[in-house]
Amino acid sequence: MPRLSLYKPEKGLDYKFIDRQASEMFQVGGTDVYLHKYLGPKLNANGTADQPVIDSYNVTNIQDLLFLENRDRKYDEEIYKIRGVYNVQNVDFNLSQFGLFIDNDTLYLTVHINDFIKHIGRKPISGDVMELPHLRDEFALNDYDVSLPRYYVIEDVGRASEGFSATWYPHLYRLKIKKITDAQQFADILKLPASADNPTGPTIQDILSTRAKELQINDQILAQANIDAPKSGYETRQFYTLATDENGSPILETADEDTRDASSTLRASAVNGVPQRSGYTGYLTGDGFPVNGYDFGFGIQFPVSASDNDFFLRTDFLPNRLFRYQDNRWVKVEDNVRMDLSNSDTRHTLKSGFINNNNYTYNQIVATDYIKLVKDQYVIDTTIPYITALYIVLKLDTLKLEYAVAEHPSMLGIHSGNVRITLPVVDSTQQKIPYDGVWALNLYNLREEERSSLSKALKPRADL
Repeated sequence: MPRLSLYKPEKGLDYKFIDRQASEMFQVGGTDVYLHKYLGPKLNANGTADQPVIDSYNVTNIQDLLFLENRDRKYDEEIYKIRGVYNVQNVDFNLSQFGLFIDNDTLYLTVHINDFIKHIGRKPISGDVMELPHLRDEFALNDYDVSLPRYYVIEDVGRASEGFSATWYPHLYRLKIKKITDAQQFADILKLPASADNPTGPTIQDILSTRAKELQINDQILAQANIDAPKSGYETRQFYTLATDENGSPILETADEDTRDASSTLRASAVNGVPQRSGYTGYLTGDGFPVNGYDFGFGIQFPVSASDNDFFLRTDFLPNRLFRYQDNRWVKVEDNVRMDLSNSDTRHTLKSGFINNNNYTYNQIVATDYIKLVKDQYVIDTTIPYITALYIVLKLDTLKLEYAVAEHPSMLGIHSGNVRITLPVVDSTQQKIPYDGVWALNLYNLREEERSSLSKALKPRADL
């Protein structure tokens, strides 16, 4: 006798009869639902400890083991049609919690178990996306000649209580579905053309997403914030700093003095009375400017000749550093520590450049070639005898195109015995050469992230 946990009970003719009746009920009284079948996370050739290698689609794969997320989901290109039943809800406010909440973004859809598995090939799971065609909005406020679809993602699957027959066997699944948002998980669906008659026209994401408007709002808020508070710290440039002599006493010329020549006073002040630093101290007051609007130079190296009390701003320091020439040497005055408050790469600190750095350093060069390319070209024939490599880098001046061969296996090919590079298709878009010119093509076998953790940076190379 088999184990009870693996025992599959025999279903009699009464079950089949009731099941056919339930199926017929959905065919007659149900509505069409279009289903985008979830296949699993997208393939990942370069695995890490937290994001393992994924070489085949499987709904049980986990893309990120650290956060337990499947951010890059792959959906079947075929769209399946099933029958379902649900109750249409009114837009009511939920007052059971603090504040007002609208609950109409969650629906409960009932489907027939055997019909679903027959058409889809498996049971419904979390991640499957359903489109309810009769809920499309045909009168949306936009400039597109299309109606707005309504997509829902399955969040939970259970057996409907009303689907149990008198023989205690279940016949129906109850799906909890919730309206999707413009999220990374659903990019495979939202980047499809909104109209089959115009495949190059707007995508579903273009007409459904509020991202563009939200970015516009955010940019305007940042612009106003930069006007209200252009830089961090305290602004002191408008304040006058009193010049003092070697004893710290103010250098003043009163009306009862015999000599009141303005030019001589300025010369004397320039030599002996220039303030050593700003008279205002505090958190983030250094702005890289001399006090009282004094003239200064700037550059990546000090001038050959200088006089006492000359100021010079070194722009190769990060942050920029202001120096004052005194006694045949350049003395540090202050650092330009005031920066704009926007989270951008233009902030002049090592921290911002480190955190926002997504660049790679390439080593173990395999081959190099210089090729004249034209704009929109995507097939590149080189003079390099055919050889394999892990990374491909195309560079024109400061512009760089970087690719990992493992992510685009068909990119590296052979033509007449030499290496042929075919730029890949990324997110349904063919990559092309953006500008005319002589491009440097380099093949590498090793790359390292420029941004690394402190523990890794301090770790002995022998332990790597």
